[in-house]
Amino acid sequence: MRWLKGVILAIILIVVLLLGILFAVNNQQPLPLDLIWVQLPSASLSLWLLVALACGVILGMLAMTGMYLRLRTLLTRAQRHNQQQRKELDRLRTQEFKEST
Repeated sequence: MRWLKGVILAIILIVVLLLGILFAVNNQQPLPLDLIWVQLPSASLSLWLLVALACGVILGMLAMTGMYLRLRTLLTRAQRHNQQQRKELDRLRTQEFKEST
């Protein structure tokens, strides 16, 4: 089953790669990018879109870093509490066993 998942993932990646190559080939016309404060030099439309995608991915990762760290801290705290509860349960079980004998 694992190999089937790998094959399906490989097929999807190849299709996405081919679509990206097709997109880049069909959008070669140079286009100057005019932002509000600065005008960037002419480059292909596909390059500007890839740069925008990369910036979006990086900003999304930075935005999720705070949530990730908070959840990681909560998980560590919960694991520590769980370990303390297990120790107490083991102590109570051994105490009950000693009292019954």
